[in-house]
Amino acid sequence: MATRALSDLTWEETRDLMARRVVAVLPVGAVEAHGPHLPLVTDIIIADAMARAGAARLERRGVPAMVMPPLAYTPAPFAAGFPGTISLREETTTAILTDLAASLARHGVTILALANAHLDPANIRALSAAAGAARETAAIRIVFPDITRAPWASRLTPEFKSGACHAGRYESSIILATRPDLVRDTTRRTLPPNPASLSAAIREGKTTFEQAGGPAAYFGYPADASVKEGETTIAVLGSILEEAVLEELGDAA
Repeated sequence: MATRALSDLTWEETRDLMARRVVAVLPVGAVEAHGPHLPLVTDIIIADAMARAGAARLERRGVPAMVMPPLAYTPAPFAAGFPGTISLREETTTAILTDLAASLARHGVTILALANAHLDPANIRALSAAAGAARETAAIRIVFPDITRAPWASRLTPEFKSGACHAGRYESSIILATRPDLVRDTTRRTLPPNPASLSAAIREGKTTFEQAGGPAAYFGYPADASVKEGETTIAVLGSILEEAVLEELGDAA
C-alpha cells in the first residue's frame, strides 16, 4: 500500500481515515546550512524519508498511518551564522507542535509521531517540551523517538555515533539515496574529513558550528557517502519510528 500523505487527501478522505484511529506522522526538519554540498532543506528531506519509511512499516502491521506536511522551521542556533539558516525560538516551536496536536485531537487522532532529523539541542528541547505537555492531557500523545539518545542512537552508523555527523557521510548518504539531484557531488567528493564531534562540543558548552570546529558547516566524512548506506539508514530510521509508535500503542492498550 502506498504511503498516505495528508497533503494529497481531500477532507472527506481524511475524515474516513481519521475514523480508523490513524497515526499522524510529522516530519520535523530545519532550513539551515549543510556544508557546501547539501541543500538547506537537508533535514526536511531526511525527516520525510524517515516518516514515509515508518508509516509504511506501520501500515504493513495493520496500523493506519498518514504523513503530514513537514514542520520546516525550528530552532537552529548552531547554524544561525550561515546565510540561509532560519531559526525560531524554542517556545515558538513548542507552541506550534502543541497547537498542531490539539487540532489533530479535535478530529480524533490520538497519536502524533515525530520523525525528527534536526538534532540541534534547542530543537530537541522544544520537541521534548511539546511531548511532555501532551502527556498532561488525555486527548493525544506525542511520540518522539530522540535518535540522539539510547536506545535509538546505537542503531545508527558509526559516524553518527561519533557525533561528527552534520552534512557528513550519514546525512550525505541519505540525500544521495533520496534527492541526488540536490547534491553538489563534485564538491562533496573533494571535501576533506572533519572528525570534530558535535556531541563533544555540546558537552563542552559550544553553541555554534564555528565554535565546534565546523567553519564550512559540515562535520564528518561526506566524501565517503553512498547510496547504499543512505538506503540502509532510511530503513533503520523507519524501524525506529515504527517501534516507538508500537510501544506507545502497547502502553495505551
